[in-house]
Amino acid sequence: MTSVFNEMPGPLRSKWVWFLGLGVLLLICGIIALSNLLMATVASVFYVGMLMLAGGVIYLVHAFQVRRWDQVLFWALSGVLYLLAGICAFINPIFTSAALTLFLAIALLVAGIFRLWVGMRMRPLRGWRWIAASGVMTALAGFVIALGWPVNSLWVLGLFLAADLIVQGSTMIAFGLGIRS
Repeated sequence: MTSVFNEMPGPLRSKWVWFLGLGVLLLICGIIALSNLLMATVASVFYVGMLMLAGGVIYLVHAFQVRRWDQVLFWALSGVLYLLAGICAFINPIFTSAALTLFLAIALLVAGIFRLWVGMRMRPLRGWRWIAASGVMTALAGFVIALGWPVNSLWVLGLFLAADLIVQGSTMIAFGLGIRS
């Protein structure tokens, strides 16, 4: 393992403090998000809203770059729908968080069931139980989120954001300290 770090280019190794600083910043942001899950949920909805607005503008610009009328109509309609979704995120973030939480629950259920199916199809191979167990856990997470919906939509997205920030911060800290030595 140390040989990989020894072969690392000098410029990357010399930036270990930046990785460490970024990790500490992400970890602090994750702890702040964990301390106020409602605000973290609203922040994540605003982030998705900004992405939807940007996507809507890009779709509308693209709509007028295509040649055929039916294609212009399709892309323009897509752009308007994205813009409306982005505006909705800013006007009513609680409603948008409920919609996103329901979508997350459905996505986890579908992904879990699919992973369970893949695990069962891999039955002759060694380790298939891990894939099946992973599918059960993912589907169970989706089911639990769906059971608590819409009340849990006030904190679920914030919890996911906080967990991601904490994991990413910890990873950056470990990476920074790892390339230092």
